[in-house]
Amino acid sequence: MSEVVDHLAEMTGFRDRDVMDVTLVSALRDLLEPLSVAIFRCVGEAGEQRWLTRAHLSADDAVATADPLWSDPELLPLVQDYPQRLDCMHSRAVVQGDIGEHCLSLFPIATDRDVVGVLEVISTERMTSKAQRLVSSVLRIYHNFQGLLDYSERDTLTGLLNRKTFEDSFLKAVSELPARAVMADTDDGRRHEGRSPRYFLGVIDIDHFKLVNDRFGHLIGDEVLLLLSRLMRSSFRFHDLLYRFGGEEFVVLMRCEDEADAALAFERLRLNTEHYAFPQIGRITVSIGFTQVRIEDSPASAFERADKAVYHAKDSGRNQVHSHAELVSAGKMSEQAQLSAMELF
Repeated sequence: MSEVVDHLAEMTGFRDRDVMDVTLVSALRDLLEPLSVAIFRCVGEAGEQRWLTRAHLSADDAVATADPLWSDPELLPLVQDYPQRLDCMHSRAVVQGDIGEHCLSLFPIATDRDVVGVLEVISTERMTSKAQRLVSSVLRIYHNFQGLLDYSERDTLTGLLNRKTFEDSFLKAVSELPARAVMADTDDGRRHEGRSPRYFLGVIDIDHFKLVNDRFGHLIGDEVLLLLSRLMRSSFRFHDLLYRFGGEEFVVLMRCEDEADAALAFERLRLNTEHYAFPQIGRITVSIGFTQVRIEDSPASAFERADKAVYHAKDSGRNQVHSHAELVSAGKMSEQAQLSAMELF
């Protein structure tokens, strides 16, 4: 029992979801001594959903492995290629089966909103009822702790990430930029800058949202915010980070090959919003500004550039997407001095 308590204490001692998943599979490997234990998440849009490995640990592995968060979805296995995992998710129950001469046990992993993946245990013998209860109990604690993290990190109305989580994500992205540049330079001794992914920050503002609240009331206004958050999820990729900063202001932190790809993604959201029929209101539009994240950026300086591009979009008639870099290049905006983090956050 003390060993179980020690593992639970370690698992709930982290506020990083990646580390929590690794700690979970490590704990279950030590407790059950299986051939392997892994967490798989179902990601992507309906019809194109894939399995993302969050953490995988075999009996003789020194460290857990995982798919990078920014994995190309097309390189991940399709969900239908593993029907037993789908059965586990759909039934919300433990599923057992065989993989050759080994035994397979699958447990659903759920959030307060939905079942998002499975825990997979492969062993030489079928898992006993006692072992199943142990895993289910550990997963309940894992679920409850994930719920606490969601409560502190997510906007309660839309379920998107909230503003206070933005700075950590941004600084983590910036810290990767120099490393990515070096990796791109040293592949074969020549420079491949164009192949090195870049981060982009976009600010999204609902046009005339105050009129929506004034005319239809705040309950309808909240419904617009909730529906827009769903449009954002369907317009961007599963690994793009989506935030609600408050009111009608939203932020996206994404990784793209170049500015053209980022512009296409933001334009897709603009079009999806413009063509969506919001109940009782009809049509609304959004103004969007975005900028490439730089190595020397603070969260405030990058946000300021994207926000200025939003104001340009609103001053130019709204329902537009503008790149800060293109506005500066065209002479429509001047480059401003860097802001310190204290000026905005």
